[in-house]
Parts: sequence; C-alpha cells; structure tokens
Amino acid sequence: MLYAKTTPEQKRVALREGLASGTIQQFPGAFNPLSARLIEEKGFNGVYISGAVLANDLGLPDIGLTTLTEVATRAGQIARMTELPAIVDADTGFGEPMNVARSIQELENAGLAGCHIEDQFNPKRCGHLDGKNVVDLETATKRIRAAADARRDPNFLIMARTDIRAVDGIEAAQDRAKALVDAGADAIFPEAMRNLEEFQAIRDAVDVPVLANMTEFGKSELFTTEQLASAGVNIVIYPVTLLRSAMGATERTLDTIKAKGSQQTDVENMLTRARLYELVDYEAYNHFDTSVFNFQVPGQH
Repeated sequence: MLYAKTTPEQKRVALREGLASGTIQQFPGAFNPLSARLIEEKGFNGVYISGAVLANDLGLPDIGLTTLTEVATRAGQIARMTELPAIVDADTGFGEPMNVARSIQELENAGLAGCHIEDQFNPKRCGHLDGKNVVDLETATKRIRAAADARRDPNFLIMARTDIRAVDGIEAAQDRAKALVDAGADAIFPEAMRNLEEFQAIRDAVDVPVLANMTEFGKSELFTTEQLASAGVNIVIYPVTLLRSAMGATERTLDTIKAKGSQQTDVENMLTRARLYELVDYEAYNHFDTSVFNFQVPGQH
C-alpha cells in the first residue's frame, strides 16, 4: 500500500549487486508510476526512466527542454512505487559542473538508484538522430567528476553516456569511455552502437558495466539478451517501448470510437477494472480504511 517498502539505499545496493551478478539486467522504461509497478510484477530487474519519455509525456520533443525539477519530481514519483531500483536519464546534467552536482543530490533525494549523464552539447538531440554534437573531452569528464564528487551515497550509480560513436567512430568511443571511467563513472552507456562487435569493443575498453539501449526505430538492431550478454553487456534498457505500446493502443481505440461511435470492439484488449484495482492494491486501501474508520455514527436523541 502507498509506496515501496524498500529504501532508496537498499535499492542502490540491489542495483550494484545485479550489475555484478554475471546475469544481464533488464530495465524496461516506465512511462508513469503504475507502469513501474507492472514492470516489477512481471519479474524484471529494474526500472528505467527515459528523458525522452518524460519530455514526450509533457508533449515536448527530447531536445533538453525539461528541467531538473520536472525530471526529479516525475522520476521520484515513479521510483517510489516499486521495490526495484530505478535509473533515470539526467541528460547533460542540466548545466555546468556545479549544476551537475546539484542534479545528483536532487536525484538522490528523489529516491533514484542511479542516473546517466551524457556528453552531448546542450540543447541535446535524441541519441538515435543524426546531426549530434558532442562536447570536448575536458567538458565531458568535468561533468562526470562533478557527479561522482557530489553524491553522498557511494552506491548511487553514476553512469556516463557517450554519443561520440556517431560523430567520430567506434575507436573514439572506446577512448572516451576509458576517460569517463577514469573521471569516476561507475558504468558506461555507449549510445547508438551499430552491431554486437561495437558493443564488444566498448566491453574490451573498460572494466565497468556496459549498457545497451534497445530502442525501436533507432541505429541499433533489437538484439536479444543472449546476444548482448555474449558481447559483454551487463544491462539493457527498453526506454520508450511501453510508451509507444500504450500510445499505439490509445490511438487505435480513439480511431474506433470515432469510426464506430463506441469503444465496444476494443474492450477485450483493455486492462480490466479488476486488474487495474489489483495493480493499485485497492483491497489493501479498503482494508486500511475500514480498520481505521471502524466507528459508528451515534443515533439522534
């Protein structure tokens, strides 16, 4: 009932243990708090919170328009609804190194288990679009150093994302990954890898966990967990998959209502009332309510 019983500190330990387990960790992207609960129920290892999803949910493109406050607030709302560790996309850190430092502490306060910070210019672009620009090595490493120095919980995961592959090639991505680890990154997120060999190249360059972004309609083929594990990947995210699925179903149902004047033919594909009540733990709230408010109103005299 209400929020998760597992503390943020415990979730961070669980994230670290999962990454060190030798088993690839699957983190589907939650688009709201209820979907995070569903991810947990289905037996996944953790929850990913995409910057693109947070922006899109506000009706905005993924070009760095969201603020730290918006991201920390929504990510915290999602993270608190699940016993699983949650990792959030912190874009470029929302400013200069001091802003990055504050971002880390705000995300810690919000209950996240970790975040990733990228090396794009601000305003940024979606990682699987063309025309990206990356900052120089000094700027990129300063962001990560500031993040690592600012955290108060040593188990809060600082992941560095690099988009340099699309700009300067895979060898540049290897070099940048090494430098980001030297700056304090606990894990590496190499964006827009084109094949398994490129994931393996990053794996060969660093001794920290490596993340694979399996987003639809992007630069990477949608590899299986077995394929990714064979290339040394430790964690895989599906950032926008659930939002795309939900919005696709929403659009189809709206088309049905418009065309037929009723949603009746789509009801069989909907989450039932009973299932929704189960996900929000309606019975627990009902039991709590009756156990607390168990008095009777006295009669009139």
